[in-house]
Order: sequence, then structure tokens, then C-alpha cells
Amino acid sequence: MVPHLITALTGPINELEQRVLDSMPAIERWFRLEWMEHTPPFYSSVDVRNAGFKLAPVDTNLFPSGWNNLTPEMLPLGVQAAMAAIEKICPEARNLLVIPENGQPSSFYLANLAQLKRLFNMAGLNVKLGSIDPALKKTTTFELQNGESVTLEPVIRGKRRLGLKDFDPCTILLNNDLSTGVPGILEDIHEQYLLPPLHAAWPTRRKSMHFKCYEEVSKRLGKLLGVDPWLIYPLSDRCENVNLDDEKGLDRLQAQVDIVLTRVKRKYKEYGIKEKPFVVVKADHATHELGIVTVRDAKDMQDLKERIQTLSSGRKTPVPAFDFLVQEGVLTQERVNDAVAEPVIYMMDRYVVGGFYRIHAGRGADENLNAPGSSYVPLAFEHSTQLPQPGIKPGVSLPNRFYMYGVVGRLAMLAASYELEATDPDAQDYE
Repeated sequence: MVPHLITALTGPINELEQRVLDSMPAIERWFRLEWMEHTPPFYSSVDVRNAGFKLAPVDTNLFPSGWNNLTPEMLPLGVQAAMAAIEKICPEARNLLVIPENGQPSSFYLANLAQLKRLFNMAGLNVKLGSIDPALKKTTTFELQNGESVTLEPVIRGKRRLGLKDFDPCTILLNNDLSTGVPGILEDIHEQYLLPPLHAAWPTRRKSMHFKCYEEVSKRLGKLLGVDPWLIYPLSDRCENVNLDDEKGLDRLQAQVDIVLTRVKRKYKEYGIKEKPFVVVKADHATHELGIVTVRDAKDMQDLKERIQTLSSGRKTPVPAFDFLVQEGVLTQERVNDAVAEPVIYMMDRYVVGGFYRIHAGRGADENLNAPGSSYVPLAFEHSTQLPQPGIKPGVSLPNRFYMYGVVGRLAMLAASYELEATDPDAQDYE
């Protein structure tokens, strides 16, 4: 079933779609050459926003959950990609251990684990779920609403290997972004493949580094397409070590917001865009209790200061200094059943395997949709993102639009591969 999609059918986004379709052979060759030099993340998901005049990623997740939102029609793509990924890393792989998030799992997250297990099972692996949560003391089975069950077992750490009772995996897949830190149980594993690597997790990873790498690859693809890379890139800057309890820290953050907002305004003026520009302030790694803040003008900045004061009041300890990413806000002009929507693209190895729309009836076109109250509608990938329809007028073919989403998703995935190379401690030690 194809969801009722209302998307911007005029303006630069159609011109961009036409350029992408006309350049399809060159784009695919460019990606092939890049993957000869760089290793894609094992799996990833990318939040994409279509503003009607530009199409850009706003978040790239290297430990994606939500696999349960992919339709059964998308599963063959995922299985083939899983086979390719495993074959590349460990052709003799037999047993795969998936390590989920800590804490009491929601029914949604359990369905995600069931889908991951199914996917790798069909790729030819024995799959078990092993928890590193100290609170899980014994094997626990959870029943799902559809009649399936998910069993979590406590992980056992040997001298050099990680496993379960009577289960010795050669490959370990993290579905846990380790935002609270890397536990010792995962360190110094030398005899097994750990995917993604530990430096892909939030104790090391920085969004600013990712978008710096994304800027680099978007400039190169923009040159190939003959378009302004801003049409596929959100302007971004980092504001380091901001002490929210200190007026000077707030002033530095406001100055950074003003700089990025001025750059966005200049671009809007260049393209004759009448929408109101805005920026988004968010944690540079993982999340921050402040959340994601949208700033359009001085009034929003004052609201931000009031939120910080509320956050600080009543605390026994001061709010710790933090690094923030100040990023151009990208509107979404897409709607599904009258609700604001954004596509989320799922990839494994170097392949797009599916996706869905994240929708939120209570949010505006300039707000974060990844919030309580959001829901999900599968993308219509029955023709796959690799089967566009050249010759059809831009803006009227869903496969063509989805192909363009897939190009931007893969571009973010390529940026992630650059990012992981730049932060690889082993490579740095070698140098």
C-alpha cells in the first residue's frame, strides 16, 4: 500500500531530482569507486528532510533500531545486504550475538530485536540476544502482541571472548549506542568481530565530525551533479564546552547561533526563499537534558535561556559543560494523512534496504519529529530505490523520489565511513 504522500512538486527540489536522475550512471559509478576505498558502516539509518527547495540529512544513526517498521516486502533486500556484509567481514561466520539496549525494553524495541534476529537468521546465521545490562541476572523471555517471543540472556565474559552459556559467537552486533559509556565487558575483545566498532558509539562519536565529513562528500557529489552542495547539506557548526550556568557560555552559544542563522539567511535570499530560516541546537554527542531547541529569532533565544534557568534551578550540582551542534534547520514539506512527515532511510553495508515515514500530527514543519507521539508509515519501496523511472516528469514518480532519498542516505553513510576512519584509534596508533 502506498501511503498518501503530499510533497513539494515545484521549485529546486524537482530540478535536483532531474539532475540526480540524469546523472544516475555517474552517481552509481562514483559510489562504487568510493566503496573500493572506504568501508561502509555495518548498518545505519538516516533521517532526511525535504524542504521543497533542498533535501538534506539531519541525523545519522549507526546503531539503528526500528527495523520492525520495514515491511515484509523489504525483507529480501535486507537479507541479501546482511549476507553481503557478513561475507565481507567474516565469511566463516556461524553464530551471531546481538547486544540490545540496556533497561526494560519496550514492546516496540522488542519487535525491532525480533526483526533483526529474523533477518540474520535468514542470512544463514544462528542468532541469539545477549544483554550486558547488569540488572538482567537470568534468561528472560518476553511475549510480543503478534504471538512471537524474544529471549534475552545475560552475557558471559571469558578472558578474551564474549558469549552466552553454550553459545560462542564469532561475531557480535551492537544494537546499543553505549550513550552512558563503554562497559569493561566490551573492551579488549580481540578474537571476535565487534560491529559496529566501539569508536562508533557516543563516548567517542561527535555529530559535528559526521557533518564535517558529510559537507566534504556533498561538495564532491554536488560538483558531479553540477549543483550547489547546499541543496543537499545542512550548514553546521560546533560550540564547544558551553557552561549553561554561565552568562559567558550562553553568549558564546548565542553568537554561534547568530553566525549560522546569518549564513542560512544569505542562502534563502540567494534562492528567493520566503520561508523563515531557523537553526537547531542539539547535543554534539548522544542527547542532552535540554533536548533539541529550535531558534528562529531573539525571542526563541530568550526562551532557550528560560529553559536553561528552569533546568538549573533546584539542582544540587551545576549543569556540566557540554558541546553543542548548531545546525541549519531543514523544513519538511511532506505530509502523510495531513501529519508532518520525514523519510527515514535504512541501510546495511552499502545498500539501501528500505525505510519509513516518521510522522507527528502534533509537530510543525520546522520541529523535531523524533519525539513522543510520533508514529511510522512504511515507504512504498515495492519497486526498490534502485529502480527509478527515467523520462518521467520530476515530482510525480515515487520511485524517482525514493531513489533521490536513497542517494542522500548513501551519501550520509559514506560520510559515516569517513568519520569512522578519522576516529579509529587503531589507525591513529598505526600512524
